Amino acid sequence: MTLSATLRTTAAAVALFTAGFAGAQGNAPLKVGFMLPATGTYANLGTMIENGFKLHVQEQGGKLGGREVQYFKVDDESDPAKAADNVNKLIKRDKVDVLVGTVHSGVAQTMAKAAKESNTILIVPNAGADLITGPMCGPNIFRTSFSNWQPAFAMGKVMAERGHKKAMTVTWNYAAGQESVKGFAEAFEKGGGKVVGNLTLPFPNVEFQALLTQIASEKPDAVYVFFAGGGAVKFVKDYVAAGLNKTIPLYGAGFLTDGTLEAQGAAAQGLYTTLHYADKLNTPKDNAFRQAFMAAYKSDGDVYAVQGYDAAQLLATGMKSVGGDFSGKRDAMLKAMHTATIDSPRGKFTLSAANNPVQDIYLRQVAGTDNVVKGVAIKGLADPARGCRPF
Repeated sequence: MTLSATLRTTAAAVALFTAGFAGAQGNAPLKVGFMLPATGTYANLGTMIENGFKLHVQEQGGKLGGREVQYFKVDDESDPAKAADNVNKLIKRDKVDVLVGTVHSGVAQTMAKAAKESNTILIVPNAGADLITGPMCGPNIFRTSFSNWQPAFAMGKVMAERGHKKAMTVTWNYAAGQESVKGFAEAFEKGGGKVVGNLTLPFPNVEFQALLTQIASEKPDAVYVFFAGGGAVKFVKDYVAAGLNKTIPLYGAGFLTDGTLEAQGAAAQGLYTTLHYADKLNTPKDNAFRQAFMAAYKSDGDVYAVQGYDAAQLLATGMKSVGGDFSGKRDAMLKAMHTATIDSPRGKFTLSAANNPVQDIYLRQVAGTDNVVKGVAIKGLADPARGCRPF
């Protein structure tokens, strides 16, 4: 064989190898890493988020933007001390393209830090830490749930309008609780009310008796609380057992009664909460979602399932916009996600400049096993995203 022929053969072989390699890369699955609670007080919330996410992917034939989806999972244990190690299992060991998590705000803040440092896309399907779409905001960090400020601010407005002048707050002493009561106080005091006491206990402690005694002694007009999961169940039951509900109305961010009503039973009846979702919205989108969720998982979809579902919807929007080229057209994908309008079971929402939902916050009241809509507390509420620099 002549030298020129040898070179042509070699060039053809290299071209064939390169095309094959590119093709293999082009068909690579999208690697999604779930960092959600699988144990502890938030375990059920993590399950609902994951199921909601997977439901939307299943509705797309198991693919996003034409790419197969490969899942990786780490139990975040709702433990901020373990968050860095846990998130790095997904980023460094599994080399995921997208992080999805989590519930606990303290853990989510560490996830956001790791996502910024590694430039990994992060979609937060629950944790409302104000910092994530505040000082820690970035073009690769998205939220499909709420900021802690949003439902709390709405309830502060509602309680002031209902004529309450003195209120006490109760929560776990961690980021979500602290930010929630701060958002509540901002609106409540703007409406003419006054917060006369902020009571806390360590997460996930549920020994509430001493705090209930303080409430009974102070005799406020009303109490605002931020609890979720097992803690929410016990607080509501203990509040009624202490007889406080007879003279001091209890209010809360919607997590107090979302996913907890069956366990709370009669104790929860009549409670008012504020949240970006409610039972029996009776819209075509929500009805279809609930029917599909029930068929797939034999349980009712709740706010956590909706947030997971919408995390997948947001990711699907980005993937579709670039024809599945999540590495070659990353900037275009992020822009498409940032400017998306999500047709959510909660109602359509867009993202703010900080990538946080701009959404209606509903006033709901417990009736039976439902959080029934009583109205819209604030329409199209955007988080102020204090400390977020434009990106």
